[in-house]
Order: sequence, then structure tokens, then C-alpha cells
Amino acid sequence: MNFKKIIAIVCSMLLLAGVLAGCGNNADTNNANDTGSTAQPAEKLDGKVIIDGSGTVYPLMANIAEEYMSNVQSRVSAQVGRAGSSAGFKKFIPGELDFSNASRKIKDEEAAAAKEKGIEYMEIKVALDGLTMVINKENTWAKEMTKDEIINMYLSGKYKADDKVLWSDIRADWPKEEVKFYGPNENHGTYEFFHETILKKQDMVKTANLQQEYSTLVDLVSKDKNAIAFFGFGYYITNTDKLTAVKVDFGNGPVEPTLETIGEELPYAGFTRPVFTYLNVNYAKEKPQVLDFAKYVVSAEGCKRLAGQNGFAPLPDSVYAEYQKQLDALK
Repeated sequence: MNFKKIIAIVCSMLLLAGVLAGCGNNADTNNANDTGSTAQPAEKLDGKVIIDGSGTVYPLMANIAEEYMSNVQSRVSAQVGRAGSSAGFKKFIPGELDFSNASRKIKDEEAAAAKEKGIEYMEIKVALDGLTMVINKENTWAKEMTKDEIINMYLSGKYKADDKVLWSDIRADWPKEEVKFYGPNENHGTYEFFHETILKKQDMVKTANLQQEYSTLVDLVSKDKNAIAFFGFGYYITNTDKLTAVKVDFGNGPVEPTLETIGEELPYAGFTRPVFTYLNVNYAKEKPQVLDFAKYVVSAEGCKRLAGQNGFAPLPDSVYAEYQKQLDALK
């Protein structure tokens, strides 16, 4: 056998060994796949999820929607509005929304109207908010107030018949300058919470300037040394460079609203309230993307993770787990 034939035989043997080795590797890979994770990828959904309502809840729900579309269901369009709690229920009751966010519980008359329209809903408490009184950065005198002082200054006729209250009416050593009252308007659950729960449904000062947009309130207070306003903690925490939060004395010394003090059994309990979203159960049963989004809201990746990032105190894990069970039971 000459030298060329020997070289050819050796090359053929090396080539065959390589093919067999490749086949062996493929077989091993296939076996590994067969014995590996059996988890199925999430079902790809599409369609819309329509959400509106509370301006207070808006930042949290918008963040949840963004994360859901980015990380879970890229073909689902989750659209979040901020018309206000009352305005949201006006859309929810006729069936225009899949979810209605609210910074207060649904009222009896709203629940009755929903029932009359055949709307079955599920109330989901998403987090806890701390009603926050904010003042201008240049206000150096009202950084601490008692709960009663806050209530009384916002009550019509408490200090002046024309409601043109001076800071010195509240405390004699404060400036003799007129207080400029601000707050969200009647479309918002924050207004209703303040009026109904804090003021006990007594008339608010006639000089109060009530606004639809929270960003407008931030701007107005930031430009007026004598201004004071109320809204959710989340809007304050994103504007600490423009506003100062009033520390409120509920009877045991001034308490600053923070994620560590806001809670139904914590130092800021006097101004703590739950916030909600209301799910249209009819649509959750009809539209897979609506039910899937609802499950994400109460999942570990939803409210539990994102509440604190948006200025809300998250609820105990057991609360979210119970909502998951109720949603899993929907068919």
C-alpha cells in the first residue's frame, strides 16, 4: 500500500469518528431536554385591558401595566387612565372598563347601579396609602401640625365667616398671611376620603382651590409660600424637591408620613387608607388577557414588588395569596 492510500484511510477514519461523536453529543442533548424542566411557556395572549379611575392609584397601576407588557404579555395592550375614582366608576358601571381603580371603597349606590346593569365585580385591595398634607418649601412654621388643626383649618366658618383664614388664626405666633387651600376635586376618591372620613362630611372652606390634576396641585403649592394641599403619599414622594410634608400629631407626637409609618396599625394610621382596583368579573371570564392581568396585579411581581416603589405600603402576602385563589377559581 502506498503512502497516499494510507493518508486517505486515516482521514476517512477521523471523519467517521467525528460524525459518531457529533451523533453522541446530539443524543446526550436530546436526553437532557427530555429529562429537564417540563414547565410550559406562558400562553401568548393579545387584546386590550382597559383601566381607569383613581389618580392616586394611577402611578402604581401604570407601573404594573408597563412591567406586564414588557415581561409577560407583549401583545396585550394594558391602557391605564386617571379620570378619578368617581369618574372611573361612572365608566365601570356601564361596562366600559375592565378595571376601575379607586382610592376609596365603592359606594352603596354605585354597587347597586352595577348590579342593575348586570356587572359582577371583584374588589381587590392593592395597597395602603397615607393621605399627605404638603406645604411650600419656604414655609418654615407649619412643618408640624396636630390632626385637629388640619381639620379645623379646612372647615368652613371655623375661623372666619368668609373662610379667608390666616396662619395666625391657627397659631398666634404664625404669620398673619392668608392660607391658600388646595386639594383634588370631587372626581377623586382622595377628595371624598378627606371630606367624608377626615372632615366627617362637614363643609370645606369655600376658598379651597380644587383641581383635577395632581401635577397642577404640586405646581401651585411649589409656587405659593402660603399654600397647603392634601393628596396621596406617592405624589409627595416623587416631588420632595418641591414640597415639604407636614408631620401630623395624632396624639403621641408628630409623625412624618413614610413607608415605615403608613399602616392601619402604625403611627400614621390616622391618615392611612386602603386603595383598590375593581375587576369586572364578567370580562375576566370572557377575556383571558383581563384575568391574566388581574393575576399579575396580585402576584409577587405586581403589587407586592411595585407598591413601595410607587409610594404605597404593600399588604401582607396572605392578602395577595387569597386574591390569587379567588382569581384561579374564575372560569
